[in-house]
Amino acid sequence: MKLVPEFLKITLGLMFLCGLSTYSSGQSILGVWQLVKQTRCIEDQMTAESDSVQALIEDMHSIGSPMPQTVRFKEKGNGEESTKILNKKKAVYSNNFYYKFNGEALLILDKKSQTISENYTVDKFSSDSLIVSNASRPCETKVFIKIKEPRGN
Repeated sequence: MKLVPEFLKITLGLMFLCGLSTYSSGQSILGVWQLVKQTRCIEDQMTAESDSVQALIEDMHSIGSPMPQTVRFKEKGNGEESTKILNKKKAVYSNNFYYKFNGEALLILDKKSQTISENYTVDKFSSDSLIVSNASRPCETKVFIKIKEPRGN
C-alpha cells in the first residue's frame, strides 16, 4: 500500500517541475505591441535593379500611418488593434478580435463563429519582439516590439 503514495508523490513532483519549467521559460504575448516594420509580397516580386523602382519602394514605405499602429493582446484570447493590422476582416467600427497563440502560430479568429480568419507563423518571439509571417503568404511579414502601457490602463 505504500507504493501508491510514493507513486503519487513522484508524479506530483514531476508535474510541478514540468509546470515550473514551462512557466519560467515561456514568454507572454500579453501587452501592447507596436508594428515597426512590415514587408509585402509585391516588394519581393519587384526587382530593385533601377533607381526608379527603388524610389517607388521607398515612397510606398513612407506612406505609412501617421499614428503608431499597435495591437493589444489581452487575457482570455481577446485583442484590440489601433488600426487593421492583423485582422483584415472588415467590421463596422470594431478593431477588437479574438486570438490563439501557442508560440509557433498566431491565429486570428472570427468573433462570431470562432473560425480562423487569419493565420500567422511565428518566426521569432521574445519578451520584447515578435515577428510573424502570413502562413499562406510567407513573404508578408510583420515586426512588432513590445511597448510599455501608459499608466492608468
